[in-house]
Formats: sequence, structure tokens, C-alpha cells
Amino acid sequence: MRYFLSLIVCLFSIQLTNAAEPLELVQKSQRILFLGDSITASGGYIAHFDAWLVAQRWDKTPTVINCGLPSETISGLSEDGHAGGKFPRPDLFERLDRVLALTKPDLVFACYGINCGIYQPFDETRFSKYQEGWKKLKEKVEMAGCQLIIITPPFYDDLRSPKKDFSYNEVLDRYSDWLVKQRDKSWTVIDLHSAMTAAVKKQRETDPKFTLQPDGVHPNGDGHWVMAQQLIAALGDKDVLAAKSPADFFAAKKLPAAAVPLINQRLNLLRDSYVGTAGHLRPGVAKGLPVEEARQKADELTAKIKDLLARE
Repeated sequence: MRYFLSLIVCLFSIQLTNAAEPLELVQKSQRILFLGDSITASGGYIAHFDAWLVAQRWDKTPTVINCGLPSETISGLSEDGHAGGKFPRPDLFERLDRVLALTKPDLVFACYGINCGIYQPFDETRFSKYQEGWKKLKEKVEMAGCQLIIITPPFYDDLRSPKKDFSYNEVLDRYSDWLVKQRDKSWTVIDLHSAMTAAVKKQRETDPKFTLQPDGVHPNGDGHWVMAQQLIAALGDKDVLAAKSPADFFAAKKLPAAAVPLINQRLNLLRDSYVGTAGHLRPGVAKGLPVEEARQKADELTAKIKDLLARE
């Protein structure tokens, strides 16, 4: 199934106008920050991206910091009764300045949208808030001396979600299309949404019940791999689009299989520490270790990963 998905994504993948630019930004970075909602916070696609970086064996591999926060939006919007009325959706800008000051990134990847339409029909006011949010994020990131790479929102599976009389994925089509058009203004945008939508549509020609998101929103393992494929391909490594599976792809890169869980552990360790230390208004998120302790443990994991690479 993963091989078939890879072929679909290869056929429908929409690449950046200047595919070399994201790679150059990554290579020049010491610290790469990811921002997003629960899909980013779960970290699956970022772990694949981090593993790809390790597999490059550069003299200095950038440190990847995942600061995704569940339920978050870039629009500042929240639906009535969110989470059963326990709390509104977090607004990225309530914590952004603290996150940037704490992590000190050179490059920021951001993926927002699936929560920003509040799971309602398209509305110009909500759409305007989404646009304003991206402009504000870009301005703040650049004022902090960083570069920004935008990832269009993932596919939303209308067939797996509660019955609606409209397609929420078509709402996200419009959000994604607007982001892609910002390339004309020299924004760096990776179009995940179109590729992921096309992959599901193609697969359903032979398997009508196929899904990458069993609950309609959160990608499963295959879904996170499709997301990672787009990031890695945008960096110029098109081999990823035809890979049969993550395991086969990284084996071909001669990344020791034992390094993968260490990479995941390091990523989660730093996520919990940085997100908790920067602070936020979202209940139910693990605080993590103090930053200095987390960095020390992350360095120990990095040493183990380098040892495995040296043996390869």
C-alpha cells in the first residue's frame, strides 16, 4: 500500500518554483523549528524529516525542534463549545514570541489550516483571519532573523468525519490555493494539500473506503509518510516519492534502523521541554524536562546516533 501511495504522490506532487531554495535554507540552519497544531505536535512527519537530515551525514546536522501544539490556530479563532467548553483553541500568537526567544531558530516550518476554518463552511471573515495570521507570522519570523517555509494544510477526510452538508476539504482547497499564490510574492510554500488530496482520491478509485486519517483529521502512519515525502522532495530528494516505505527509503540511505527510535526519542524530548518551558494556554500537554536537562539528554542521544552512523 505504501508503495502505491508513493507512486500516486509522485504523479500528483506539486513542487516549488525554486526547489533548490528550501535545501539551501536548511543547509545554512543550525536550529529548525516546526510550528503547527496536533498533527505537527504528534511529530510523525517531522521524525521522518529529521531522519532524512541525519542520513545526509553533513558536517553539521541542524537540530530539529518540534513546537507543535494541539488544537492551535494561526487565525486566532475558536468555535463555540470547543473541547466540550473546557477551553478555547490556543492562538499561536499568544506564545509565539516566547517560543522564538527560547528556541532561537534559523529556519521555521509552519503548517496551519485544518483547525482555522473551524470545521464550518467557507466564510470570508474566517478566511481573512487566516490570511492575516500568515502575514503576521511571516513578519514576526523575519523580525526575529529567521526564514519561513510554509506547508499548506493537510487533506481533511470528509468521508471519515461527522456528516456535513458541505466539503470541509474544499474549504481547505481555498486556503491552500491562497498560500500557493503567495509564491508570487516570494513566499516559500510547500503544497502538501494538493498532493495529499490527490493521493486519497486516486486510491479511492479502487478502494472507496481508503483513508489516511481514520478520524478525518489526524493522519495515520501512512499519512505522516505522505506529508514527509513532500517536505523531503521539496528539498530536492525526489527518490522519496517512489520509496516503497520509510524503512526501505532510509535503508537505501544507509541510515541504521537502530537510529530511528533514537531520533524519535530526541525529537519528543525536546518538544515536551520547549513547548512546556515557553508556556501556552492549552490544558493537558506534558510539561517536559527543564531545557538544559533536555538538551543534555538530547546531546547524549545525538552521540549514540553518530556512533551508529560511524559503524555503518
